[in-house]
Amino acid sequence: MTDKLSIDADPSETDPDFETDPDFETDTDLDANEPVKTMEPRLWRDDGWTARVIKNEDDDGWAVEMTLDGESEPSLVGPWTMGRDKKNPKPLDPPAFFTLVKTANEVLRRHEQQLHALLHKSVKVRGEDGGSITVKLDIDPNEDNPTAVLSAYDVLGEELGRASVAPSYKLNVERAARWIAGGFGKPE
Repeated sequence: MTDKLSIDADPSETDPDFETDPDFETDTDLDANEPVKTMEPRLWRDDGWTARVIKNEDDDGWAVEMTLDGESEPSLVGPWTMGRDKKNPKPLDPPAFFTLVKTANEVLRRHEQQLHALLHKSVKVRGEDGGSITVKLDIDPNEDNPTAVLSAYDVLGEELGRASVAPSYKLNVERAARWIAGGFGKPE
């Protein structure tokens, strides 16, 4: 006959060698690792964002700054509404906070798209056989050693040529056509 394990049994009662571990994490310890939500009239923290209502240095009004957790600088700073007394700011509330989070996320997304567009350019050029060739310029903006690569692809995505260029290289259709005509050698 096999012993049945009782789920309700206290291990210290059934196992004489059982020792309690003082470093063992309980459920309350796990909750302490969750991000702290703050919902004050001038400071909200939730969903990875902090909204802080601050005095506008340019005038007598108020501003709100949105900072992504882990970042030192705010992603968004904008004007904030005065309260009814015309001296103090309107307190933050759930709809305002969630609108600010949405706006700050959109600002970050647009910034990422703009940065991607600056670092990754492409043009299409008609090849000698009449097929389309895509020429791409990919820039690595490394602070210590920025680099850039020019590459060409046929309509099936097969690489036709690749060359290192200066990060300041200006890609356009004419330069791409000359590079293709030159056999994908060192670009001008």
